[in-house]
Order: sequence, then structure tokens, then C-alpha cells
Amino acid sequence: MNYKSDHNFHIPVMGLAFTVDSPVKVARFGISSVVSIIEDRLIEMMRRHYYPSINKVYEPITTQDPDYRAKRITDYLNLLNTIVQEQMQRIKSEAFAYGSEITKYFEMLPLESRLRKLYFEMLHCMDEKEKINKQEYLRSQLVAGSIDVNILTKADRETRDTSGQLIPDGTEAVSALRGYIKSDLTNSSIVFSAGLNPRLYSYLENYDAFDPDENFNVKKKVIIKVSDYRSALIQGKFLAKKGIWVSEFRIESGLNCGGHAFATDGYLMGPILEEFKQKRKELSDTIFEIYKPAIKNKLGFDFQSYPPIELSVQGGIGTYEEDKFLHEYYNVDSTGWGTPFLLVPEATTVDKETLNQLAAAKEKDVILSNYSPLGVRFHYLKGTSSDVKKEERIAKGKPGSPCTEKHLAFNTEFTEEAICTASHQYQKLKLAQLSSLGLSEAELKKQSDEVTAKECLCVGLSNSASIEYNELFLKNRKAVNICPGPNIVNFSQIVSLQTMTDHIYGRTDIITNPNRPHMFIAEMRIYITYLKEQLLKDALKAMDSKRKLYYQSYLKNMRDAINYYHSIPENSIQQRDVFESELAQTISSLNDIENTYELKLEKPILIAI
Repeated sequence: MNYKSDHNFHIPVMGLAFTVDSPVKVARFGISSVVSIIEDRLIEMMRRHYYPSINKVYEPITTQDPDYRAKRITDYLNLLNTIVQEQMQRIKSEAFAYGSEITKYFEMLPLESRLRKLYFEMLHCMDEKEKINKQEYLRSQLVAGSIDVNILTKADRETRDTSGQLIPDGTEAVSALRGYIKSDLTNSSIVFSAGLNPRLYSYLENYDAFDPDENFNVKKKVIIKVSDYRSALIQGKFLAKKGIWVSEFRIESGLNCGGHAFATDGYLMGPILEEFKQKRKELSDTIFEIYKPAIKNKLGFDFQSYPPIELSVQGGIGTYEEDKFLHEYYNVDSTGWGTPFLLVPEATTVDKETLNQLAAAKEKDVILSNYSPLGVRFHYLKGTSSDVKKEERIAKGKPGSPCTEKHLAFNTEFTEEAICTASHQYQKLKLAQLSSLGLSEAELKKQSDEVTAKECLCVGLSNSASIEYNELFLKNRKAVNICPGPNIVNFSQIVSLQTMTDHIYGRTDIITNPNRPHMFIAEMRIYITYLKEQLLKDALKAMDSKRKLYYQSYLKNMRDAINYYHSIPENSIQQRDVFESELAQTISSLNDIENTYELKLEKPILIAI
């Protein structure tokens, strides 16, 4: 039995609500997607919404139930699985008629797909018996896309019981992981993002869901989202020591992505992918040498070989040519198409007002903000209902939001119990402190603006589903914020799922920005803008020698990337003359930065690897 469809892209996790039910929308067509499970109130709302679809009564899992968070997640994932399995049974029984979902399944596959070719052979088959045989074979090959689950490793707040005692294994990320582990999902993966969390990773050892059988098959797989090779090696080795095999490393651009952005020190996507390409076997061999004795000690299996560790990439991909280049030149197994799918209601859940704002978005509307309470940069669409409400509260002298969810409550600057920097409680206390420091009027305004910029993400990133499905999430809180990557400005059409897959596979082109740069160029420009911003801040307070060395290294890494891009075979990149011209502009920008801030190197910097 084939367990993997022919699609070679996936839909990454987006926000909290935007892909929370994507499997219900796309899995029956063989498309894999990733669900966020960190917001359990949203999960409970989605349980309430979807139970009637399988003709069952919704039974609430309340906050009074023991381990309610994990139970909500387990049940919701089981519910998604049930819905998708029922969809697959229905689609398998359909006639191969125009407009049916079974025909849509095969028509959306990539051009080189063996099954797609067989499907069109079947359509033109004149022998009725042979045609029926081909149809039955095609039905047997239908495979659902995987229901994968994301956990942001940094969102791991401690939780306490009613007496104030810490709940053992009750942190938010750990309980979410437990909910996933106990679900019925198979041929599924947990995707960890935002770096190594020892407590969370160690918890994987407590269950056998990730253990292989004697043929190295596992029920549930582990995917690690990384920004560079070193991170993959460190995290892969850490898990291997515990007898946990990483099935895939998901490489994401540091800044050319949606949601939270984790900037590298000027290391760019091309050179990062090249390192993975050159060291792919070395990476797998190194991890396996650690994994092999660990799994023998744990299960008694003496593996002599291992399944290949898959590589995928995401962050700013926008054209068929870029997608093909990533697959063929870097040999990646899958590409992540996130932001463009926000304009596909058949795949993601975005309320109509926000959907129209996304379609109309221009470059000035998408910013790399400091709005996240995590203290991590965050891509943000300006002008959303949440943005408007935030400004209204500030104007009324009541900045900040009520903090009901507390998933990002980590600050203990003023309180014993951690609170969120986007909360009204924190911002009131912080603004009072700033007012007492005797700062100049300009400095007071600057620091106050930085405080009030923080925005509630737990509710804002969940409300799209509440509005779209007319389900109560939180009374009197309907504002939405959304976190598309910069790539959204290149798409302005709300399209069908089939149209988007046709775009990905080169059967149509829905790019609406004729001046869209190559994804590598777009990433470079974002890194230069980010660099200028950081330099301006440091220059205002006098840059020390250590910080200066950091910037020189940053610039060197970017220049190395430019040299690397020049070395890529000419026919690998579409419109090479335009690409080279844009590289030249980037060199000019770097020269200006070096001269302005006196960062030119006297001699090469030796950087430890």
C-alpha cells in the first residue's frame, strides 16, 4: 500500500486559526498540511464546530477536566482523522465524472506524476473493460495527505493547579505534545519549530509512538524546523541519543517567511541549502551513529541501515521555476507554500474582511514588526481589525489587552506570576515606570511606543475561525491579526485550490506583481533592511568593538552569499540577467553600509564553524 501521495509540496502551519482545519479541506486530495495545537480554547471551539459533520453530539471538555488541554487536542486530532477517512471513503466511491472530487484529485497532481498520466490514459481508453480496470487501480492508489501538527517550542509556559502547585509534565508545549501522542493519527508528524527545548524533546522518550519496528517504520514521525545546518546537527544528535529519529529537517528562511522570524547572522538561504546538499549524507550518518546504539539499548534492534532523512524548504517560494529549482538543484523532497495559500479559502481559514485585506496588500502594508510578546520579530499585516483596535485603546489611554489565554505570559519584571507584555496589566505598570525615570520627552515617547506596540496574538490569530464559522471564541473580542510573509504582495487574487496547485506545478501563473524579485533576492533585501535597522539602533548608543565585529561578520556572510549566487549554473535561475543586475544592486547597498558605519574589513575574519 502506498502511504504517500505524489504531491511534492506541503502547506506549513500558519498562525493559530489559518491552518487549524486545513486537513479537512485538502487532505482528501493528497495534500499535507500542518495544524497548530497551542491554543486549546480554539481547539475546543473547532471540536464544537465539526462534531455535527460526523453526526455526533459534541461533548465539551472543560477546564475542570484533568489534563483538559491534552484531552482537547487528542480528541480534535481524532476528529480530523475521522473526517478525512470518511472523505477518502466517499471519494473512492465516486464516478470519474467531470467536476467530481476523484477527478480533481488526479488533475491536481504534478505533471510528472505517474498516476496523473495513468488517469489521462484512462480517460482516453476505448476498451471498456480495460478502462474499468484502470479506474479500480486508480481508486486503490488514493492517499490522504498527512495531518501534521506544529508545536512552537518557545511557547512552553508552566501551569499550576488550583492550589498553586506546578503540574508535573503540565507545561503548555508538553501537554500539547501529549495530546498529539495519544491521538489516533498515523503516517503523521510532529513539527517542532523555534529551537531546541530539552524538556519537550526529552518527553518524547516516555511513549513508544516514535519507536521504530524491526523494519524502521514508525507510527508518528519527528520533523524539526531549522534555519541552518548546525541547528539540524545539534537537534538531530540530541534526539538520537534518546532513541528518537528525525525523519525530516524543514529548512526555513530566517526572515523571508510568515509569522515569527528568527534572523540568522547574515547567512542566506542559498548557501544554507548548499551546505545541506553537500553534507546530507554526513548529517544522516552522524545522527545514525548516535541513534544506532541508543535504539539497540532501548529496543534491542541492531539496525545496519537507516531510511533517508528528508529535506524540505520553505520561505518566500512564489513561482513554478523557483519550486522546480529547489527540487532539482538542491534535491529537496518537499517545498512549503504558506503565505500564498492564505488566499485560498478551500485550503485555509481566513475571515472575509481579512482575506480582502490580504488580496489588496502592498509592500508598505507588510512589516517585520516588534509586536510579538515573545520578543521575537513578527511579520504583520497593518490595518487589520486588531491593529485598529490596538490604536483605539492607546488613544483612549488604555493600552494593552485583557490576557485570557496566557500562552505568551513570560514576563516577571513587576509580578511574581508571569504576565504577558501585550497585556493591559503589564503595559500599565511599564508605562508608569518609564514616566518615573525622568526621560526626555522624545525618549519617553520612543520607549512608550515600544511597550504599547506589543499585541495579543493568542486571540488575534484565532479569531478568523470564530468569525468565519460564527462560533464563539471569546465574548466581545472579535479583532483579527494575521502574519503573512512578504511574499503576499506578489499575489492579489483569491483563487481555488486547483488554481493554486496549477500555479505551483506550472500549469498557470497567478503572480500579479510583474516586478517580483527571485526569492533569493527578496530574502537579501529583507536582511539588508534588517541590518540597517539594527545598525541605526547601535550607532545611536555608540557601537562597541564586539558589536562591530558582529556586523563585519554579518556583512561577510552576505558577500559570501552573493559570490555563491554568482556560481550557480546560469540555466538554473530564470531571467538570469535580471537576477545578476539585482545582485549588483545588493553589492552597492552593502558597500554603502560599510562606508557609512566604517565596517570595511582590513583583513578577512576567521569564523569558527
